[in-house]
Amino acid sequence: MKVVGFAGYSGSGKTTLVEQLIPALQLRGQRVSVIKHAHHRFDIDHPGKDTWRHREAGAFEVLAASPRRLVIMRELRERVEHSVHDLLAELHPAVDWVLVEGFKESDLPKIEVWREASGKPVRFPSDERIVAIATDSPRTLPEPTPRPVLDLNQPDDVAAWLLDNAESFAYRAERHPSTP
Repeated sequence: MKVVGFAGYSGSGKTTLVEQLIPALQLRGQRVSVIKHAHHRFDIDHPGKDTWRHREAGAFEVLAASPRRLVIMRELRERVEHSVHDLLAELHPAVDWVLVEGFKESDLPKIEVWREASGKPVRFPSDERIVAIATDSPRTLPEPTPRPVLDLNQPDDVAAWLLDNAESFAYRAERHPSTP
């Protein structure tokens, strides 16, 4: 790995030069990553922003860091369906809770979030991995349920319920081998 920094005041053209170097190095058979110090404001992945420009230029990965945040974005050359278990392996091991949004087909225990106003059906009758329902409309659930019904508008109560039932959410990687 070769590493070079670019220094200059804001508006000097650092981002533009880096943006132009990415494809120039790629034409020479090089894979290029970018590290961006986001010292002014942490705003990523919007058209025109540095991280977006680097990704659009073809960077393999862009790491943006500020004193309080860090994000790594990787561009995949081929479509990949990531396993939630592979992604969990990427996280820091000392975290207490991982809140997984989406991955509704995963084998993780889940809390279904349901709002009557969405007009969508519930998933819980057919997904045995749903352990509770968080809703703003408990009296209008389309299906009766023996599962706990949590108030979607009371996140402190949901957090308390999670802590009270923490053992049922204990994750053991050995139960979930990574996909090849």
